Amino acid sequence: MNTAMNTARDQGVRRWWDVDGGWLTADAAGTVRVIDSWLVDEGRVRGLDRHAERFGTACDQLSGPGAEQTNRFMRAVAESLPARGRWFPRVELVEIGSETRLRMWLRPAPPRTATVRLWTAAGPDRRRVPGVKGADLDHLASLRAAAAAAGADEALLVSPEGHVLEGASTSIVWWRGDTLCGPPPGPGLLSGVTRALLGELADTAGHQVVTEQATAPDLADVPVWTLNALHGIRQVTEGLGRFQDTDAAAAERWQSRLAALAVAVGASPIPVENP
Repeated sequence: MNTAMNTARDQGVRRWWDVDGGWLTADAAGTVRVIDSWLVDEGRVRGLDRHAERFGTACDQLSGPGAEQTNRFMRAVAESLPARGRWFPRVELVEIGSETRLRMWLRPAPPRTATVRLWTAAGPDRRRVPGVKGADLDHLASLRAAAAAAGADEALLVSPEGHVLEGASTSIVWWRGDTLCGPPPGPGLLSGVTRALLGELADTAGHQVVTEQATAPDLADVPVWTLNALHGIRQVTEGLGRFQDTDAAAAERWQSRLAALAVAVGASPIPVENP
């Protein structure tokens, strides 16, 4: 039987979405193949349309239910999001036997932190499908656990050549003077929504935005940030790059610009079907 979403009852609960657009109570069964998540703060979100596009593209790549159903699911998710409080919902493509289903997990958002300590995983990046968020969920969770055991907050991934790629749950960028830099896009890099938004803000403000391959020693004397939907910008204080109070102040100024991009959930255009 289909049931409506209720914020007080459903926080922390997984819900299946059925073809008629209703919600059914779910459990943690199945194998998660694709995920996406974003911050909802008092009914406002940034880049929800981009998260929906990334999720839909990844679902198509892994033989999901098709673009029309995925878009309808994302519309239903948007309509069910709470208008009050801080939330970090997660959408999932789940494989059960020979079928795939769509699921939403409504989670309260953890507090934001402004800094992050990095721990470098031993050896090169071992993800199987790095361009799909969720495809290597268990592996990345184990890396984050190893980082926490080492006293850090995030695991840094590097290529076989030693080039900085990204964190287990974050994009990595750095500043060379007034130029915003980051790893070049490609199959070994997740398409970061927050990184794209920051790059557009920097470009609009007159900053050059470039990509480059860099090793950890190459970044020893520049400010380095991690980016994701939950925390926005966090300045790296250990494990990579330079940390100074003046750099922290700059990070918070850019964080305010990112926050200003948030719009009411209903104002984020998610297509109902293929054009």
